[in-house]
Amino acid sequence: MTGDRPSDAGSGPGPGTDPRPDAQVPEVLEPVAPGAEGVDSGGFDLGSMLQMAQEAASQVVAAQEELLQARVRGTAGGGAVEVVVNGQLHLLEVHVHPDAVDPEDPSMVGDLVVAAFADAQRQVAELQARSDPLAGLGGLGDLLGGG
Repeated sequence: MTGDRPSDAGSGPGPGTDPRPDAQVPEVLEPVAPGAEGVDSGGFDLGSMLQMAQEAASQVVAAQEELLQARVRGTAGGGAVEVVVNGQLHLLEVHVHPDAVDPEDPSMVGDLVVAAFADAQRQVAELQARSDPLAGLGGLGDLLGGG
């Protein structure tokens, strides 16, 4: 009797069998390359997608180079302190007007440098957002470092 033995418990039809008597086993077809004669790819063009990806990558490289060459000036204290950074926030120059140095409070210069850098950083973020070729692709533009 089926199901009386412990080895039969929970066992159903074997692999490759269908318990329905009218079931038909699907025919296995050989794979066909997209674009082959008589094959409809449904409008999907892998070559076109690859070309678009290569163009996007080229645009990203160009935008990164543009940011590397950009110079942004941040100021604080009414121009008493000025910093220059590139579009990747590398600090290139610091200018301190002699009147910005208070012999009674030299730490004020440090505070002004930090404020000037923050001003430059804000401007670079705007520049990065404007030059991001992937800005409309749902956040992928953060790959440029602008996030």
